[in-house]
Amino acid sequence: MSVKTVQATINGQTYDLALNNTTGKYEASVTAPSKSSYTLDGHYYNVKITAVDDAGNSTVKDASDAALGAKLRLIVQEKVAPVATVTAPTANALITNSTPVITWTITDNDSGVNPDTISLTIDNNTPVTSGITKTATSNGYNCSYTITSALDDGIHTIRLAAADFDGNAAAASSSTFTIDTVPPTLSVTTPAVGFITNKISCLVSGTTSDVTSGLASLTIKVNSGIAQEAEVIDGNFSKEVTLADGKNTITIQATDVAGKITVVSREVTLDTIPPVFGDIVITPNPVPTGTIFKITVNVTDA
Repeated sequence: MSVKTVQATINGQTYDLALNNTTGKYEASVTAPSKSSYTLDGHYYNVKITAVDDAGNSTVKDASDAALGAKLRLIVQEKVAPVATVTAPTANALITNSTPVITWTITDNDSGVNPDTISLTIDNNTPVTSGITKTATSNGYNCSYTITSALDDGIHTIRLAAADFDGNAAAASSSTFTIDTVPPTLSVTTPAVGFITNKISCLVSGTTSDVTSGLASLTIKVNSGIAQEAEVIDGNFSKEVTLADGKNTITIQATDVAGKITVVSREVTLDTIPPVFGDIVITPNPVPTGTIFKITVNVTDA
């Protein structure tokens, strides 16, 4: 008697093995399953070999066989790496919190994300592996990490790392954001504190700047009126405003792109009413030459 057929069954598919007359062995070239074996029980595909002779006798071996089972465990590894994506802060975000919460996702649709490989690097510091919250999803993890040491104002870069259970490392993923916790500088040159004038027009001038995010606007408001925007050129500003009779509060507000605000106020009094004389008395009058006399003036000013 002789062997009639030899077949291999893998992942529900059956393949015929042909006799190699040179080696005397049965062979077949088989395309591996399209999915990783990591998610399967034991992390392998069971390979079942069935041999049938001309008389109809058959022998079956698979991964459970005591002698040959270890050789019938097909390990298939995926070739697609996980995908890492930063969700917050978003790319080029401008934030005012120096200890932000970093959130990101790691996804892999085959062998799955190995949570032990998830890490986060901020700027060029040592990768962070502890303190990361990892919430499992259907195809990976939602991750978050709260920065514990305040970051300096300026630009920062987040870099993510992770791998799947088949050892494929996620492609480099990074995101850049800017922290701005310092409000703009604002110095008012004119008017001076407590300035009193008889002119209805008043010049408001000074300097302002914001190093980190840049200046967004500078507005000037008199009393409860509408704030007027003033042009800033090379850090300098000047604008004429109209005063009301009596005390005026001039509010100058500088706002940077991050929304941080600096406010300076000046109290200015407009007085357009001249003094009023009531009575003037010269005593004595007439007065002898070379003699001291006294002038008494009754004058008021509203």
